[in-house]
Amino acid sequence: MSQPRFHILGIGNAIVDVVSPVDESFLSRHDMHKGAMALIDSVTADKLYAAMPPAAETSGGSAANTCAVAAMMGAKVAYLGKVADDQLGRVFRHDIGAVGVHFPTAPLHGGAPTARCLIMVTPDGQRTMNTYLGACVTLGTADVDAALVADAAVTYLEGYLFDPPEAQAAFRKAAEAAHAAGRQVALSLSDAFCVHRHRAAFRELVEGHIDILFANETEITALYETNTFAEAAAWARRDVALAALTRSEAGSVIIQGAETVDVAAVPAEVIDTTGAGDAYAAGFLAGLTAGKSLAECGHLGSVAAAEVISHYGARPQGHLPSVA
Repeated sequence: MSQPRFHILGIGNAIVDVVSPVDESFLSRHDMHKGAMALIDSVTADKLYAAMPPAAETSGGSAANTCAVAAMMGAKVAYLGKVADDQLGRVFRHDIGAVGVHFPTAPLHGGAPTARCLIMVTPDGQRTMNTYLGACVTLGTADVDAALVADAAVTYLEGYLFDPPEAQAAFRKAAEAAHAAGRQVALSLSDAFCVHRHRAAFRELVEGHIDILFANETEITALYETNTFAEAAAWARRDVALAALTRSEAGSVIIQGAETVDVAAVPAEVIDTTGAGDAYAAGFLAGLTAGKSLAECGHLGSVAAAEVISHYGARPQGHLPSVA
């Protein structure tokens, strides 16, 4: 097998993140459920954006964040996601390219605008997300370059993108292309909201197409409809070759065959949990594709997650270890 050009290829929702600190009353006034992610339409997005306090705006989306952090840690990374041919789309393309991520997807012309995620961060660091998906839901099988997939050691799929049927078809095409080339496929469940909406389809994808699974405790118990983390972890051990399951301040549990590796969380002052799971996956995959042990991969994930939760926004602002 030839050496891949890229360590990681991410496929996900290309979204511009708008992050703003708010108090609890802001959530109540706008009927938001703290810590949840809700899909909104363009009218609601415009109204909410106008009501938000001053915010930081950066290119984002779960898999895009993972790709950016992994690139910052020295991995060679590519990304597929759909933006519109508009100002926010050009901002997204510039930002992700500036951190060294290859982004070849053609923009959408004449359709919905570029997606944005309006993120409210309360004083306890919890993030409540309201997402207008816009152009990103138009990504489909035509945007999956099988040759590019074959040129990446791991193709990383974002659960948030799983809603449209065409995106589900794109995931399966990417997984088939990766496995045909002898590469691996990773999936992040992204959010329990996504899992509850598409549990049966996610189970089929995990059992039939996924080698590496990322999930937090809420997501993995939702996937398997179990009451305990231990039960859900046992199901994951059966279904995938490798699972990295995060448990916030309790660290993470890595499962591979009969092996279980417990990894401690890296202490950090929690300012904003936006992107913590994305950063963990980035550190883990950067380590894995660099040949690190499972314990080292988990620690790299914990280090990356600790850095991004120590400030507003999902992109690192401080030093991260390099795997290059």
